Amino acid sequence: MQLVDTHVHINFETFQQDLDEVAQRWREANVAYLVHSCVEPSEFKSIQAIANRFPEVFFAVGLHPLDVEVKWTDQIADEIFQLASSDPRVVAIGETGLDFFKAQNSEQQLQALDQQLAIAQRLDLPVIIHCRDAAETMASYFRSFWERHGSVRGVMHCWGGTPEETQWFLDLGFFISFSGTVTFKKATQIHESAQMVPSDRLLVETDCPFLAPIPHRGKRNEPANVRHVAEQVAILRNLSTDELATQTTNNARQLFRLPPLAALTN
Repeated sequence: MQLVDTHVHINFETFQQDLDEVAQRWREANVAYLVHSCVEPSEFKSIQAIANRFPEVFFAVGLHPLDVEVKWTDQIADEIFQLASSDPRVVAIGETGLDFFKAQNSEQQLQALDQQLAIAQRLDLPVIIHCRDAAETMASYFRSFWERHGSVRGVMHCWGGTPEETQWFLDLGFFISFSGTVTFKKATQIHESAQMVPSDRLLVETDCPFLAPIPHRGKRNEPANVRHVAEQVAILRNLSTDELATQTTNNARQLFRLPPLAALTN
């Protein structure tokens, strides 16, 4: 069984002292690949350095919607494009998206999202989408962008929407990725969404160091814990964990164009 953790932030300070031990644990948990998301382009060198240490790490570059108000400029857009073009291990643009839970600057967030989608389209890369309290606006915007410019591949990461909202993004062609929140007993809407996503659009992630799954809830999250996410999604879908792992790993390899699993051992 091999798993892919499709969303990590292991460059954060909380991992500085024990990243080698963290890596040993994800390898023991059969995590074959990690996709390292990017909050802002200034992280690029630190993420790149991690990928230099651990060949199973691939990564993205982008600007998080909560950083748009202070940091978004046309120069940042150019920087994202140049960085994404500079390293073949860049497999996505993001994370980008909309967050109306902590910020209300919708026009700025949409402008930054628009330009990052254009970069992804230009480079033929998928987008990693953060969406919090913004599903209706997001879906409407994507429909408009698709009509004007054509579609973009991508994933709704750490998904927490309703089944109706889930269907909006499935209809737009997105993959849906579930995090540790799917293990929470009261997360009934997430459970329903995890049951309805087609098998060829399903992904799993940790979003570490955030949102540790049961039985580690409240502690620092790490990539090895993606196994608990996979186990819970498998239960919800009446599958074995091995079957779920095969499906989600194949999906991750397809979306992010990751190398064959055997490439790591050659």
